[in-house]
Amino acid sequence: MYISTTSDLRALCERASTHDAVAIDTEFLRERTYHPRLCLVQVATPDECAVVDPLAIEDLSPLAELMADASVLKVFHACSQDMEVLLNSLGVLPAPIFDTQVAAAFLGERTQISYNGLVHAFCGVTLPKSESLTDWSRRPLTESQLEYAVDDVRYLIDAYAVIRVRLVEQGRLSWVVDEMGPLTDRSHYEPDSRQAYRRVKRISSCTRRQLAVARELAAWRERRAERQDVPRKWVMSDEVLLALVKRIPRDVGDLRRIRGTEQLSERDAEAALLAIDRGRSCPTDRLPSIGRAHRTPTPESESVCDLMYALLRIVSERSGVATTVIAGRDELYDYIDHPERSPLREGWRFELVGSLLDDLLSGNMGLTVKDGSVEIL
Repeated sequence: MYISTTSDLRALCERASTHDAVAIDTEFLRERTYHPRLCLVQVATPDECAVVDPLAIEDLSPLAELMADASVLKVFHACSQDMEVLLNSLGVLPAPIFDTQVAAAFLGERTQISYNGLVHAFCGVTLPKSESLTDWSRRPLTESQLEYAVDDVRYLIDAYAVIRVRLVEQGRLSWVVDEMGPLTDRSHYEPDSRQAYRRVKRISSCTRRQLAVARELAAWRERRAERQDVPRKWVMSDEVLLALVKRIPRDVGDLRRIRGTEQLSERDAEAALLAIDRGRSCPTDRLPSIGRAHRTPTPESESVCDLMYALLRIVSERSGVATTVIAGRDELYDYIDHPERSPLREGWRFELVGSLLDDLLSGNMGLTVKDGSVEIL
């Protein structure tokens, strides 16, 4: 079903709201804008599938109401980008939600399983990817494009049903629900311009003083790109930004000596210099840093971490929960330093592995090798 009028959209959303769960997917473009441009919204219930055309519909409020309806679970696959574009386009963040990519990792699938992989694993269907590079803003859409778009939810609602049953059977549905909490945090989709420097390529090569310059310059670039609704790289590429951070020019002449700055207007060049100067004059005690606040691991703590990780691998293999979902090495170092503050001492993680880690670190448990595999003593 192709939805291109507000009346049809309202009728669809009214029908969808009678179900406990609906599958949602989006198609969008972000190559030429700062904010992703919503081009399609696909909706599926156990009874029907529809493709909503937001470029043809002036009033999307019925869709916003459905996204905010607390009685209807919104099912996504790898939801972060969908959540961002829906928040930006509708003004509401979908909730409650269920992410099948996250859930599949609790059932023995790899952490970043693709949608095609999910559908094949839980529905036994192999999907084509012939429209994966489509410009979804172009109209009219072809039948093959609409068919491709609706496949993204037609099988998603079916996969969700299978996944939910398996999670209930294994007593893990509450574990997955706990993991959805951070995904519904609005601040996750409203990036702080003051933190934009952390996403600059090769930023880890900078000194703390250079990081202060990068923080100010990247924040200026972010605000400039958002104001003009253009990609940040159109304002200034990461390569140019990093070169400016390394050079720290003091005037326009010095700035213009860096290749790639010729695209900056005189006004932007002056604004960039002001940002650079703010970073240069940042007090020493306020200089930013990147990376974790861990002490440098000692050989002993590295050995302990290796042992803990081996235990995690055993638990992962036995339970079918992906190792990376349980914890990474950084989280294990955190556990060594401050176990009382570790997520491994809370909720499903403690139920699954926390008590075992306690026993391992207290010497009440050991690991051994048997038939070429590490096992718990």
